[in-house]
Amino acid sequence: MLKTWFEIPLWQRVITALILGVLTGWAWGPDAESIKWIGDFFIKAIKMLVVPLIFFSLVSGVAAIGDLRKLGAVGGRAMILFVVTGQIAVWLGLGLGTVLAPGAGVDTSAIQRGETPVPNETTAVDMILSIVPESPVQVMADVAVLPLIVFSLLIGIGILMAKEEGVPVQKVFDSGAVIMQKVTMIVMELTPFGVFALMAWVAGTLGLDALVSLAKLVGLNYLGCLLIIAFIYGGMIKFLAKLPVRDFFRGIVDAMAVSYSTASSNATLPVTLRCAERNLGVSNSVAAFVISLGATINMNGTAMYLGLATLFGAQIFGVDLSMGDYFLISILATLGAVGAAGIPGAGLIMMALVFGAVGVPLETIAFVAGVDRIMDMMRTTTNVSGDAAVATTVAVMTGEIDRREMISADDV
Repeated sequence: MLKTWFEIPLWQRVITALILGVLTGWAWGPDAESIKWIGDFFIKAIKMLVVPLIFFSLVSGVAAIGDLRKLGAVGGRAMILFVVTGQIAVWLGLGLGTVLAPGAGVDTSAIQRGETPVPNETTAVDMILSIVPESPVQVMADVAVLPLIVFSLLIGIGILMAKEEGVPVQKVFDSGAVIMQKVTMIVMELTPFGVFALMAWVAGTLGLDALVSLAKLVGLNYLGCLLIIAFIYGGMIKFLAKLPVRDFFRGIVDAMAVSYSTASSNATLPVTLRCAERNLGVSNSVAAFVISLGATINMNGTAMYLGLATLFGAQIFGVDLSMGDYFLISILATLGAVGAAGIPGAGLIMMALVFGAVGVPLETIAFVAGVDRIMDMMRTTTNVSGDAAVATTVAVMTGEIDRREMISADDV
């Protein structure tokens, strides 16, 4: 029986749990809150992973660059494209959330909530000063987002500067990143049970309005991802790489299909590399470097979603966000996406960081956890497409592409 359970793909178990949870909530009504503790257990397990996952993943990702000199011709261009497209993606999510307001109109009076985080009211100077961690240990204990990320980046840069002497430490962080991904996968096995309990609670306590809002959130997630793929990546290929957009997407269709079904950038990595080299003509050195780095730090779909989900939570719980909060969200969503592991469910873990920084109740995670897998599949497709787009663009800029291979994508 247990063997049969694990033979079923996780996404199928999650979708089934979602449907059963909604049906149970409708039938059970408000009393469905009695099983919410199962969902709370799942959320606590997710929050447990935040600090170690970000710390190890970011340090390992920066150290993976291999040499500070590589930040020049290839690495520099790739990083600029990663950061610029990431910021555009976040502001797209914020724009969609602001204009279309998927969380508006939900009555949350029936929810017994914990203490709401205090909204961010710091000045620009305070924010700049706060990114320097006086005590890295205290930062980790307090789950202070920005200083934790800055400290992790500095450790990664320090490893690069240390060169040979830093290799043993780099291996420790590489191993730590892999271990944390495995631990995350263990926690993700709790997803069907958490989703069932949370969806039963949402459907039973809040009724149809909450489910309609969730459906809007899913729709906006897909809309945002499609806009990123079509206009940001399509524009990059057409105007920067000056290559046929249609041939580019034909060339990466295999990677897009695998990423959608697995919801994992890491699992799709071999397929993305093969598509970039064989179908797009990107040289092995550029493809291996940019796509491997992108699988770790290029998460535009996740960045867009973190911005959208933060506004969703703010609208549900009536939290007023200032323009300063919007800018803080744009920074944290971009950096949080960088720290997200390329495995299913990683976006949920990053939510706790962004929500807490701007005063959005963490109960929002319970709302979206039930439908996160459906959205994660599309976000991962967006992330993987971005890795291929950046690799192709950088290859063109550095003369590391065989255009004849690109033309042969017609036969894919």
